[in-house]
Amino acid sequence: MQRRTFLKTAGAGTVIALAGCTGDSGGDGTSTEVPATETDTPQTGTPTVTDTSPSGSLTVATYDSFTGEGTAGNYLKSAFEEQYSDVTVEFTVPENGVNQYIQRKQQGAPVNADLYVGLNTGELVRADEELDTSLFEHSRDQLGRRDAINTELEIDPEGRAVPYDTGYISLVYDEDAVEEPQTFDDLLEPAYENGLITQNAQQSDPGRAFLLWTIDAKGEDGYLDYWASLQDNGVKILDDWQPAYNAYMNEEAPMVVSYSTDQVYYHGEDVNMARHQIGFLNDQGYANPEAMARFTDADQPELARQFMDFVLQPEHQAEVAQRNVQFPAVTDAELDESFSQYAFEPPEAVTFSYDQLKGNVEGWIDDWARQVVSN
Repeated sequence: MQRRTFLKTAGAGTVIALAGCTGDSGGDGTSTEVPATETDTPQTGTPTVTDTSPSGSLTVATYDSFTGEGTAGNYLKSAFEEQYSDVTVEFTVPENGVNQYIQRKQQGAPVNADLYVGLNTGELVRADEELDTSLFEHSRDQLGRRDAINTELEIDPEGRAVPYDTGYISLVYDEDAVEEPQTFDDLLEPAYENGLITQNAQQSDPGRAFLLWTIDAKGEDGYLDYWASLQDNGVKILDDWQPAYNAYMNEEAPMVVSYSTDQVYYHGEDVNMARHQIGFLNDQGYANPEAMARFTDADQPELARQFMDFVLQPEHQAEVAQRNVQFPAVTDAELDESFSQYAFEPPEAVTFSYDQLKGNVEGWIDDWARQVVSN
């Protein structure tokens, strides 16, 4: 079975080339004003979506690092409320992520949110497999900005979950401490003993993506043997990205599973860039798009749709990319020169599609957890 979906990338050893300059990351977050009544102009052959001036309170469920001072979420909240003075955006951070809403739907309890931001392909598959009715409703065809979305980042064949950014899972390594590993098999060599930190695939997006990347590389019949060899060579598995990266910065190992945009965040005059080198095993990176989706039980479905279109505007996509340290989901975002210089794309990007994960992903993770986490 062909289990890889290939995404177009910039080529080996190159950085993304994006025109224009919207200001440095961490800028003042200002954006071009759009009239309260707005008509998007999609490409020829698609209907025009006309927004009336929205009002009310929009509840957005998301992950913790999307909210707070200086974050993409805080920028979007401020910009949306500034443009639409009768709207309030409220964030809620569910303790168990999308699982909380799956459980509420199973129990017949109200969802108490309008929009989920931060959905990945595996989570969408899980929601569909565990529920008799859909947790999310179709949105893509109702968006004025749908034709600007990079179609290679689409994660949902039914158009409910719409991508707003993407990252590529890679290694970040210290070139003063270790040579860049070229392949997955290199990580099993004595030179890399006790050298790698990664994350728990049960509860971490990059950890799950790295696991899927190993399944892609080693196959369903070989990935558990590969992980057994990684364990024999001293791989360290921590709960999530933050503790894993903290351990790496504390020099507990010379390599960590992270994102190929690492240098966007860490470059600077006083930064030792030797500790922020990007490694693409097998000349690949695992593409991990993030999506937003409206709940079928939303109190404000139209307001949620308007917020989705707002997020996909090019100036807001540029801000999301800079603040989330990820690549934009649209093809017309203009990013500043520092992003273009320090954001690396893999020569070959791989990912599992919705159909490839359906019926498989939970079993893969469970088998991995029984072997790796329980030991």
